[in-house]
Amino acid sequence: MQQPKPLTISRSHKMRFGAEVRNGGTRFKIWAPKCKTMQLRIKGRRKLIDLEAVDDGWHRLDVDGVKAGDLYKFVLPDGQEIPDPASRHQPNGIHDFSEVIDPRSFEWTDRDWKGRPWEETVIYELHIGTFTPEGTFAAAIGKLDYLVDLGITAIQIMPINEVYGKFNWGYDGALWFAPTANYGRPEDVKAFVDAAHRHSLMVFLDVVYNHIGPYGNYLPAIAPIFTKRHESPWGEAINYDGPDAAVVRELAVESALYWTNEFNLDGLRFDSVHTIEDDSTSHILELLAARIRASRPHCYTHLIVENSDNQELWLRRNSRAEPVHYTAQWNDDVHHLLHAAATGENTGYYADFEVVEELCNKLGRALAEGFAYQGEMKPHEGMRRGEPSEGLPATSFVVYMQDHDQVGNRVKGDRITRIAEQSAVKALMAIYLVSPQIPMLFQGEEWASRQPFPFFSDVPPDMREAVRKGRQEELKHTPEHEDPTKPDVEETVDPTSVKTFRSAKLDWDDVLIEPHASWLGHYRALIDLRKREIVPRLKGLEGFSSDYEVLGLKCVLVSWRMGDGSLLRLYANLANDTQDNVPPIEGRRIYLEGFAEEGRLGPWTVLWTIEV
Repeated sequence: MQQPKPLTISRSHKMRFGAEVRNGGTRFKIWAPKCKTMQLRIKGRRKLIDLEAVDDGWHRLDVDGVKAGDLYKFVLPDGQEIPDPASRHQPNGIHDFSEVIDPRSFEWTDRDWKGRPWEETVIYELHIGTFTPEGTFAAAIGKLDYLVDLGITAIQIMPINEVYGKFNWGYDGALWFAPTANYGRPEDVKAFVDAAHRHSLMVFLDVVYNHIGPYGNYLPAIAPIFTKRHESPWGEAINYDGPDAAVVRELAVESALYWTNEFNLDGLRFDSVHTIEDDSTSHILELLAARIRASRPHCYTHLIVENSDNQELWLRRNSRAEPVHYTAQWNDDVHHLLHAAATGENTGYYADFEVVEELCNKLGRALAEGFAYQGEMKPHEGMRRGEPSEGLPATSFVVYMQDHDQVGNRVKGDRITRIAEQSAVKALMAIYLVSPQIPMLFQGEEWASRQPFPFFSDVPPDMREAVRKGRQEELKHTPEHEDPTKPDVEETVDPTSVKTFRSAKLDWDDVLIEPHASWLGHYRALIDLRKREIVPRLKGLEGFSSDYEVLGLKCVLVSWRMGDGSLLRLYANLANDTQDNVPPIEGRRIYLEGFAEEGRLGPWTVLWTIEV
């Protein structure tokens, strides 16, 4: 019997910016207050079209006969031709013609999808270009069954905005609305999200509103997109609080709404929000969260931040224990502490965790309360960092053993399984995958992938040598397992080489052979344990409900009062030696890595218990 065709719906986000298909034509609109006039070039038409200059620097016109698939550029008064800053698609690269896209032409099958509660979240971070040999959204659809079988419930995609060249991590995107053609068309992105939802998988997207990539950003020529009031790590900061900031702020908000609504994403991860400067009465981060949540009142929407300043403000809950602004923050403190314990590295990211006597005190605090530093002075930075976070529930934090930054920002982009003993890695896995904090895996981690994940970025030929030398300079103070005090930066892989990009592509043939198959089985077992024992107890989890006790130099006991009233305990010895004088083990044992007996924990031992 033939299956009935699923009911479909269309989705579109009406923007103040860009091209919008209308009956019989297309509306073009661009904000360019630095230009008195603006013209439009439609590919295939000889004559340029004059746009109408309207209020506050806007130029617009409804053009009959222009349809989806047509290509266009804007022409500045000096004759320079630029792509649409709000382009939905650049089929031939970042500097070429923009394509008119009609989002209503895609038929969605996930009309009843509302998302999943945050407590059920197990995140898998991936880079579309290296996740499969093909490096496309279409190819990634073929791996969804695998992710479901692994136990993943949410996919977090590294940035996909259009960039210069053929390969990039994604954080240099210059067009905030256009998915890069390197991974496919906008319809391919939507097909991936639609298929993920059919597999009950959430999809989050990493977005960057702290800077704009240097190649293909034509906004400074037409609008006050930057301000001299603030500096960022990339130069002048984005103008979120100066003259004409209202439209710049709306550009960022429209971009976020475009991704969540037109692509039906379940959430966003905001890159390096601590570098966003905004002295206005309503910070752009507050505005972004409010507008996104208001636009999706009947769906689960999860907003994640990366914030090296560890600000508790953005993670606060209301009286119903719901996020006021952001759902969670990446917990770098836990990562750094676990990594330092397993590898002994004490430079770069790990310099502030080098005092062994303090390691377990800070690890206990970070696992129990979120931040290891809560206003104290960081020794190597010489400044105070963090805010008190014990009032936040553990689910306010995303915890991980590896991510793109911590792997990629190494001399060789090597993974932890290449630099730490297996017993140490398995102990770290047992901590972060079972913790009440929300776990995140990095692509290929689950089978101990042999492929590194070095930094890669295609740049114009005349910039390659400068980028190579700049990368070597950046890595001088990062850890390297062969000699932590003198990293051999001359061996740094060339980030501008296509070979570097290809070296990061996962080898899926490894999944079926040893030792990779055994690692994969171990991950599946731990995630399954989490779903049985931890996830049902997370709802209702509150702040001020945890405690920790240092048991030895690298040994700690952490406890959490869970949402169902049970008491979850972690006994962890992250040392090569047995730890004696351990308090009595209480509760039902749900997981043991290593060995434990009354009064003793073996080397690299992790024990989880629950007391109802």
